[in-house]
Amino acid sequence: MQADYQADRFSYHLDEEAITWAERFDGKLVLLTNVSDFSAAEILARYQSLADIERGFRVLKSDLEIAPVYHRLPERIRAHALICFLALVLYRVLRMRLKASGSATSPKTALDILRRIQQHQVAIGDHAYRGVSTTTPEQLALFDALTLPKP
Repeated sequence: MQADYQADRFSYHLDEEAITWAERFDGKLVLLTNVSDFSAAEILARYQSLADIERGFRVLKSDLEIAPVYHRLPERIRAHALICFLALVLYRVLRMRLKASGSATSPKTALDILRRIQQHQVAIGDHAYRGVSTTTPEQLALFDALTLPKP
């Protein structure tokens, strides 16, 4: 569609040839790039890895509950970025181990289940006592699936 913005009255006309050309792409994902030395498969793989990175940021914001933090000092900004990166790496390792073990449990659900485990420490006089809450069969199964030692 082209509009004549200089005319006294608004008017337009449809460019049927342009519409027909654009309809060829209906329902298709078209990736355009200026990288000429990549094959189509490499371009698609890069695009899919971008989607994986974006999914990682969604995980950081939702599943791992890492909210925006405003830092002023460069070393604090780097430290925060490192913590976020490590959290995402651990989350992905968790997902890979669950998948490799054949578990249908999502990483978010696994974290919710394991979050209920508590360590207690009590000091009475000169004696200190430590203990871990009783683990459920569901938690023990997750430790097995993740190939982690049980508490």
